[in-house]
Amino acid sequence: MGNRLSKIYTRTGDDGTTGLGDGTRISKDDARVEAYGTLDELNSVLGMLLAEKLPVDVAAVLQPIQHELFDLGSEFCLPDYTAISAEHVQRLETLLDRFNEPLPPLKEFILPGGSHAAAVCHLARTVCRRAERCAWTLHKQHPQNLESIKYLNRLSDLLFVLARVVVRENKGTEVLWKHERPHA
Repeated sequence: MGNRLSKIYTRTGDDGTTGLGDGTRISKDDARVEAYGTLDELNSVLGMLLAEKLPVDVAAVLQPIQHELFDLGSEFCLPDYTAISAEHVQRLETLLDRFNEPLPPLKEFILPGGSHAAAVCHLARTVCRRAERCAWTLHKQHPQNLESIKYLNRLSDLLFVLARVVVRENKGTEVLWKHERPHA
């Protein structure tokens, strides 16, 4: 798939364009580039999260997700290519159920924080939500595999649940939003 770079700089993007996996040149501000660029950012945040002290079962699910995000980026980079299927979405739903089941029910909104690892997990969640929005923008211009967009939606939910798991593992406390609070 595609060419492997032997040199890191090519100078081909100096005119504001970039090459897709099929060789087509498009503008660097194209919705397609925004979509796979945001997936790259999400994957980087997941790399930061994996550098944290995490429960073994959490780390074990994040590494395959990094590979799947790279595959999903290929979908956005290669028109008419499909890598993500309904089975991928179902696996995320199964993981969501497994990790969420032992958690206490939510009674308030949770703010990002509680521990460094949980905050990074929340950061990944917000980047994932942006990646989903970018995917919908791209889909409006060039129809995409809807399973891929569902995958991003489920992944952001999973990252929220994993943040709740991680904060407990790190002996932190969830930061609850307080509707009634004194004003400074």
